[in-house]
Amino acid sequence: MAAADTDTSEAHPTIVALSSAPGRAGVAVVRVSGPRVRFVLETVAGVIPEPRMATLRRLSDGNGMTVDTALVLFFAAPASFTGDDVAEFHIHGSRAVLARILAILAALPGVRLAEAGEFTRRAFEAGKLDLAAVEGLADLIDSETEWQRKQALRQMDGALGVVAQAWRGKLIEAMSLLAAELDFSDEGDVSGPLQEQALGLAVEVLASLRDALGSFAMGERVREGFVVVLAGPPNAGKSTLLNALARREVAIVSPIAGTTRDALEVRLDLAGLPVILIDTAGLRDSIDPIEAEGVRRARALVDRADLVLALRSIDSEPYRIHEAAPTLPIATKSDLGGAALPGERAISVKSGDGLSGLLTEIVTRLQALGQAEPALVTRERHRAAVTDAITALERAVTAGHGQSELLAEDMRLAVVALERLVGRIDVEDVLDQLFSGFCIGK
Repeated sequence: MAAADTDTSEAHPTIVALSSAPGRAGVAVVRVSGPRVRFVLETVAGVIPEPRMATLRRLSDGNGMTVDTALVLFFAAPASFTGDDVAEFHIHGSRAVLARILAILAALPGVRLAEAGEFTRRAFEAGKLDLAAVEGLADLIDSETEWQRKQALRQMDGALGVVAQAWRGKLIEAMSLLAAELDFSDEGDVSGPLQEQALGLAVEVLASLRDALGSFAMGERVREGFVVVLAGPPNAGKSTLLNALARREVAIVSPIAGTTRDALEVRLDLAGLPVILIDTAGLRDSIDPIEAEGVRRARALVDRADLVLALRSIDSEPYRIHEAAPTLPIATKSDLGGAALPGERAISVKSGDGLSGLLTEIVTRLQALGQAEPALVTRERHRAAVTDAITALERAVTAGHGQSELLAEDMRLAVVALERLVGRIDVEDVLDQLFSGFCIGK
């Protein structure tokens, strides 16, 4: 029996890692997962607690010396995050205590320190999470704003996986109808326009896939951040406004025209929206090659921005940003006395006039880009898989050749794309990169 246990631990070792944030803290959580968890609990805590019942125990080293007093929890397989037996030690968050506990646990036979993302990878391999849910968990850990949290939580809860399974189920049904037509078309118990029914299911799935793909742009924006660019002529107050919105000194402010040569970025949380605010070089013709390159980069940023704050000083000549850009015209330095043009929003960073209304309008403009529900398709990998499924189904529903074999093959290709979406097949090339982005204890 002991030999069997040893073989199991070698093939599927028990892993241990800090699961809470590193550094000095009131409490640190050390997680252990694998076939030797019960042995670990008996050795270090002297008891295997009742599953999911917190127990206060003294943790000791191999010589019986007390290292710390901790809350100990046990999650019996398969009802755990990884599907294996799992233990958690809620210890005091001293670096010395943590280092000693990890050293003791990692020194036990069949136990080693976990690699980055290894706990979550085991959950994926045990079928506790599909690949889209794993990505949602990664996004939830990295979320910084309320919109990011909501979108990531929806993904982690399996929203995309549930919808993908429904799509797959309908296509499997369509394929079975086509198979029935091929195999039993001369049988009396098979009747009805089976090919038409199959194509009807394909059309239904295709429409749903197109709707989901339409959410990708918003999903990507929420994950990565909305790009808001400050643009306008030199001395329009761009850097001053950047500092005011960031509430710190990010950019150098000077009355000398052309001070800003390169783009300066700052990440903001505006009413739960992740925003990348970018200050750019003043837009003007220049013989200075460095400033000219800054202007070129500024125009490139304007072209890809979700929103351009088109600034001009209220006492200067009217200025117009490229008309294709989504712009919010702003007249700065309103404390100097001039008049804003129709459609412009007058502000003064010096006095604070108009800043609150400007922030409200920025948020309103960005919110209008999205939809009420968080997006389903949020990563380029999702977009590629859904696009492949759409391509295959479009080929099927527009074929017009009436050959059930070819229709079934197109639907099979769509199913393969959807299985790739949730990690059923062909995902080894993305797993290492994905899980390596997790912290060690996750």
